[in-house]
Amino acid sequence: MEESVRPSYTVSQPPPHIDLQAIPRPAKRDGHDGDDAANPSSKAWPAAWEARYRAWVIGSDVFITLLVIAISAFVIDRVAPHDMHAFGTMLAVFVSLPVSRAWSPRVLGEGAEEYRTLGRGFITAAVLVALGGLLFGALEVQVWVFIVVPAIALVAFPQRYLLRQVLHRKRARGLCLLPVMAAGSPETVADLIARTRSEVHVGWRVEAACTFSGHGEDRDSGEIDGVPVVGRLEELSRHVRRGGYRVVAITADQYWTPKRLQRLAWDMEGTGAEMVVAPVLMEVAGPRLNVTGVLGMPLLRVTAPMFTGGRRVVKEVVDRAGSALLLTLLSPLLLVIAAAIKLNDRGPVIYRQRRVGRDGATFTMLKFRTMVTNADEIRKTLEQANEGAGPLFKMKRDPRITRVGGFLRRYSLDEVPQLFNVVAGKMSLVGPRPPLPEETAQYAPDARRRLLVKPGLTGLWQVSGRSDLTWAESIRLDLRYVEDWSLALDLVILWKTFRAVMGGQGAY
Repeated sequence: MEESVRPSYTVSQPPPHIDLQAIPRPAKRDGHDGDDAANPSSKAWPAAWEARYRAWVIGSDVFITLLVIAISAFVIDRVAPHDMHAFGTMLAVFVSLPVSRAWSPRVLGEGAEEYRTLGRGFITAAVLVALGGLLFGALEVQVWVFIVVPAIALVAFPQRYLLRQVLHRKRARGLCLLPVMAAGSPETVADLIARTRSEVHVGWRVEAACTFSGHGEDRDSGEIDGVPVVGRLEELSRHVRRGGYRVVAITADQYWTPKRLQRLAWDMEGTGAEMVVAPVLMEVAGPRLNVTGVLGMPLLRVTAPMFTGGRRVVKEVVDRAGSALLLTLLSPLLLVIAAAIKLNDRGPVIYRQRRVGRDGATFTMLKFRTMVTNADEIRKTLEQANEGAGPLFKMKRDPRITRVGGFLRRYSLDEVPQLFNVVAGKMSLVGPRPPLPEETAQYAPDARRRLLVKPGLTGLWQVSGRSDLTWAESIRLDLRYVEDWSLALDLVILWKTFRAVMGGQGAY
């Protein structure tokens, strides 16, 4: 990621107590097309790229809806003309998407929430079409409810994904980023900066920081990882109002009290900046966090992670049915791979290994063999060359891997037989990485929470770097999945897995 840009400030009628000489002059921000710097206002107006991206999203949704409805009406009308059904379906979609916040700027471009709101929008549209049919006695609307609306959704989801990829590529070049002011302790601010730089697709760029002392990581430093510290925490609202930031990220510090956060929220009104407070909870987010009013004060409710219930039943059904279908479709490929392995060295095709599953129960995991037949014995002589993180054993150039095995590993084809484990109920399509018994023996108490759910054929670790991850990052991602699991998250991970596998990122 490019080096962080120093904050720019724009001034309309500055109050007399502000030292203008101490304030950096406006500078054109990459990704803002110069719009914010040229606007002589203290308010952080949305950048031009945000309006353009939202217009593209809305326009593409409208185009897809009209196209699918037009094709459907042409086909259906050849049997029985129902123009009002087409109009009613179109109206239901165009009402449901904005009502469900599917076009809200806050959900566009990152995270599973965009897909959740889009899904809610189409479900609402289908319900409205069905209710309209009952209300007006048009009982033949079933085809519009069960075929046309799902067809629109089937096209809309990939289209949203493609638009998001265009946005993410621009962000990787340092464009289309939201300027962020971070405020907290130097340690937590540094962690936020590191995360925004490693996950640039989120679209945040920390351009300035405030700390309790007004210094960086030490008394003589005016920066934190290259980001300038522009003032103290008590001066935050003044810097935000004059700096044109889009996001104010509040990280942990003893300075922050409920009263001070409330005062800061009041002071930021009218700035256009979004205030984001990081709760002091380890990797808990998503549907488990809810803000409710109790006893006249806002409380952050943290519900317990759900490991049973209706959603888990749905996951179980999808896992087993989906794996059975994939095995049927991939059966010719399985035969080709098996023949290639057999012809390579006449050894066994399948490699069986004991792994640890849910609640610590062991099971036999199946994989295509990618190493020489005596790989386990040879490993003892390679311990000095171990490049794996934590208790994992990994080598980027492992001499035990066969020529066929190297190809299979690059595209994760060696893991396809694990679908049999999923059908048998020992694994899931999505979940934490299945560990070895010797790995779990070295687990710290927090890492053992990975065993609360079934291990997965793919997971957050698979779409976030695979073997390139450090041990701490691997644990963090697995715990995040365990804590924040949802069906929507599973769908997003499955969607991203194909791209990660095809790119061969972190596979060795």
